[in-house]
Amino acid sequence: MWLKRTLLDNPILRDPLDPRNLLTPKKNEIVVDSTTTKGHGVRTPAFYEQKMAKAFSEGRRILKDYGIGCVVFAHKTTKGWEALLSGLIRGGWVITGSWPIATEKPDRMRAQESAALATSVHLVCRPRSKDAPVGDWGEVLRELPNKVGDWMERLQYEGVCGADLVFACIGPALEIYSRYSKVVDAEEREIPLGGDPEASEPHRRGFLAYVWEVVGRTALEQVLGTAEAKARNSTAGALEEDARLTALFLWTLQSTNGNGTKEERETDENTEEDEGEETPKKKKQGHSLIFDVVRRFAQPLGIHLPEWEGRIIETEKGVVRLLSVKERGKQLFGEESISVAGIRIEEQARRDPQMKFDFAIQSETGTPPQIKGHRQRKKKDLPSGASAKAGTTTLDRVHAAMLLQASGQTNALRALLKAEVDRGPDFLRLGNALSALYPRESEEKRLLDAMLLVVPR
Repeated sequence: MWLKRTLLDNPILRDPLDPRNLLTPKKNEIVVDSTTTKGHGVRTPAFYEQKMAKAFSEGRRILKDYGIGCVVFAHKTTKGWEALLSGLIRGGWVITGSWPIATEKPDRMRAQESAALATSVHLVCRPRSKDAPVGDWGEVLRELPNKVGDWMERLQYEGVCGADLVFACIGPALEIYSRYSKVVDAEEREIPLGGDPEASEPHRRGFLAYVWEVVGRTALEQVLGTAEAKARNSTAGALEEDARLTALFLWTLQSTNGNGTKEERETDENTEEDEGEETPKKKKQGHSLIFDVVRRFAQPLGIHLPEWEGRIIETEKGVVRLLSVKERGKQLFGEESISVAGIRIEEQARRDPQMKFDFAIQSETGTPPQIKGHRQRKKKDLPSGASAKAGTTTLDRVHAAMLLQASGQTNALRALLKAEVDRGPDFLRLGNALSALYPRESEEKRLLDAMLLVVPR
């Protein structure tokens, strides 16, 4: 940049496509972001993918057959990755590895108050043979889980986690797919790289949808267990959807630069200041991820995000926020205060210590009003095809116990914990898993760890 400003007449430093431009070429750069899509109809995602394929094809043409290519990329949405990877594969490359390398400063402005990546993923590529065979979809799908699982284990050993680990798993997964000229199913239908993640047929869904699913299920198996990893919807023996969604959300939020360690966290999109007001709106608590990332993991695992909207998550301006435990107080206990609910729980425990109540307190009429679960919402409040789920879940009971811990209701907390231990192992299993997933400095982890210390042994 400085040479261009000082040696203005040097032809080597000029823009070859625009001699009048003395600085960095802009007209033909291959980039798509919020500044290029507005008013620049040509620079669309399709334009980006097409031009990147052309650039990678040229790189493939000039490289020796035994040569190596390296592409450095960092993007936290699956759409950005799909566009780049599609260009690479169309350009004639086999992706043989992916290494996340710490290239970003943790205290940079972009990383503040957001789930920005701490690394840039270096994709290692080799030229694909011009006579590469056609791949069988069945064999590719069988090989995928082992390939991704082995790579995740290695990256975690190296200290890589969260969103950085997710995208670093792309290389080994794509090696299976990109070694072939194309991959077809039993009916000779080509399996594309990307597609509609909601589709059930592989030739419409695309290969990357299966990659995100395998990564998600592998993560769930590590943090919750095999039953949750294989669960779809209300599978018997597995924790409910909200527990799986919360665990996967927190697992993905983890990153090597420590993002998510603050108690009050908020993305730029959630920060607003009304015109004429002297002070901005109070920041919302909780942790945030890009909606695209959450959706790609939730859908293949049978987790329906609309059903948990306003219950454990809140979506706004393309960002999903995991509601903090304190925000769920009214949802779980209703209008009465936690201290009043604690007194009622103590009274019930004294009357019948052996009663396995579901946070139920005997009222004056003899009806056991439970701590509120997920109440049915009106149909007009739900997206098409969604159905609200009623009933108290394991996650609700864990959050309720954490709120009792926060309010100092020790006797009520002990009574509830005894009931949960008598009920079965799910409460403690989820509590221990969330304790390992919550950021170290978060209020949720402090409350959860304190609550777990009270659990009767």
